[in-house]
Amino acid sequence: MIPRTLFDHEHEEFRNTVRRFLAEECAPHLEQWETDHLVPRAIWQRAGELGMLNATTPEAYGGLGLDRLFSMIATEEIYRAGLASGLIGFGVHDIVAGYLVNFATEAQKQQWLPKLAVGEAIGAVAMTEPDTGSDLQAVKTRAVLDGDEYVINGAKTFISNGTNCDVVVVVAKTGTSGKGAQDISLILVEAGRAGFSKSKPLKKVGLHAQDTTMLFFEDCRVPKENILGGVPGQGFIHLMKELAWERLSIAISSVAGSLAVLEHTLDYTRGRTVFGKPIFEFQNTRFKLADLKMQLAVAQNYVDRCMEQCLARTLTPEAAASAKLFCSDLYTKVVDECLQLHGGNGYMLEYPVARHYLDHRVLRIAGGANDIMKDLVGRTL
Repeated sequence: MIPRTLFDHEHEEFRNTVRRFLAEECAPHLEQWETDHLVPRAIWQRAGELGMLNATTPEAYGGLGLDRLFSMIATEEIYRAGLASGLIGFGVHDIVAGYLVNFATEAQKQQWLPKLAVGEAIGAVAMTEPDTGSDLQAVKTRAVLDGDEYVINGAKTFISNGTNCDVVVVVAKTGTSGKGAQDISLILVEAGRAGFSKSKPLKKVGLHAQDTTMLFFEDCRVPKENILGGVPGQGFIHLMKELAWERLSIAISSVAGSLAVLEHTLDYTRGRTVFGKPIFEFQNTRFKLADLKMQLAVAQNYVDRCMEQCLARTLTPEAAASAKLFCSDLYTKVVDECLQLHGGNGYMLEYPVARHYLDHRVLRIAGGANDIMKDLVGRTL
């Protein structure tokens, strides 16, 4: 592959720190986390100590004030280590911080960003509803102004960090114009408020250590000051501005996970003997792996180029959608081909490829289904 040029010495030192933390303090406990459907708060706090949570948060608000490359490194290492099952929630937490850094009032920043940066508070985003997915303008959750408070009613589903969350960025309609986007606001809702409740963790195909739940709002009252940014009706604009990073983050995850699977499969095929010789020695095996390596080299370079644009604040929605679409589809191809090369062992969870098989699939749905990504790219033709 073409050498990557994004990272300097400081970035690589951070990568080594993250890699040690994941190997020594996370990987040995993954099975227990999957049984509990939860990553312990102590892990969040330890990640905060190491700068893994919201490294891009300004120092004035308790963060490190670093560039997005540190977020990229944390994501890559989580997928490289096969720990997305629980730690995918770190990425959602980072998105919450992004909303606050970019759009919140000074009081909102002071209240939440320092706590989020050290893992004292855990963030979640509540977009999806039982009957509404990628079409965010169709959300039914409504917040009605009553004096100095908004009264929220509605339900959200598939909420990452749902059990652990201390603050939720809730997508709700606050206007009545009927013009869709103009009626949407983002509202900060604290856990523990009357009328705000959480379901038990949802049973999923994969990501078993991730506390994914439904959230319910029944006459839940919050101060009108909890509107993100203080001005209602700006929610859809805020969502669209942050979706590019969310989609690029999914592309980053997909390439890192794919490369990890390819590496594990190379090791497996070189060590496993069939008909008197290693599986790798068969031309069919080498051709398949060569094809995957070639496609991943292209994907990595495209993602790195998108990251350069992200750092320069020139990343377009089309480029982010293309990255998310291509890379998450490629992740599925890599996992499927590599599992097949493992034979029956590939279906056993003691082999990393099986865990990736379970945990990767949601990336073609999260951040906007890939069918929607095709439509977004198609609009630019």
